[in-house]
Amino acid sequence: MKSKGFWNLPNSLTVARIAVVPLMVWLLYTTPTRLEAALACVIFVVAMITDVIDGYLARKWGLTSVIGAFLDPLADKLMVATTMIMLVNLGWMPAWVAAVIICRELTITALRTVAISEGLVMPADTLGKFKTSFQSTALGFLLWHYPTTLWPNPRFHVEVHSAGLVLMYIALFFTLASATNYLVTFFRHAAKLERERAALTQG
Repeated sequence: MKSKGFWNLPNSLTVARIAVVPLMVWLLYTTPTRLEAALACVIFVVAMITDVIDGYLARKWGLTSVIGAFLDPLADKLMVATTMIMLVNLGWMPAWVAAVIICRELTITALRTVAISEGLVMPADTLGKFKTSFQSTALGFLLWHYPTTLWPNPRFHVEVHSAGLVLMYIALFFTLASATNYLVTFFRHAAKLERERAALTQG
């Protein structure tokens, strides 16, 4: 499993996450039964767990690669974006929230690509990690969807779907906050780089 070839365990887990995306579409294309919703939830949760595991194993075993670094975030974004789009289609998630989050992902991915070409590494910050945690938990709850009481006390009755929406709005806050942080970091670096280039030209 520690093979240096492409089909090592970390890359295999990443490819598996991409492979189950069509299954998520099939399960959620029309209003799913309780069993189908539960299955979609389990698949999503397992995918998010393997997202953490494959990165950890790749670093621990020295199996990091350019193709792995490309496929890992791609698998994550495909799973999250597909899940959100299907939830919007079912009416289980506000369309505008999904649009904001997906646009943020595309924008930050583009910024990171430009930043790397200019020699700037933009790793996930604390705000981004909070965003991912709340977003993943929220999507799991929204996928479960069907009435399931989280807190049985009648005075504090909380349904899974309602809890998922609350968590998604919290994730939205961290989505915007982390995007702002990335933008500030990027443009500060860009301005510094321009000053350095101008100084070299004048010199």
